Amino acid sequence: MSRPRSAAARGASGATRAARPGVFVQAPRSDIYVAMLGIALGAMVLGCLLLLLVLNRYEFKTKAAALTPPARTSLWA
Repeated sequence: MSRPRSAAARGASGATRAARPGVFVQAPRSDIYVAMLGIALGAMVLGCLLLLLVLNRYEFKTKAAALTPPARTSLWA
């Protein structure tokens, strides 16, 4: 890797160095895609909250209860 050159070696003075914009650039403005990302994030958070509300109704029980098969009734007994 090369070593960075000093300002004195290039012949640049402090006045000309201050006039240059440097590495700091203006941040790009948000566009419609950033807004859509925010809307999608909000929808996912809202969906998770609604899922928690539904699971709260069932006291967070996710196991299905075993069902007994219905009794066989035949018309031709």
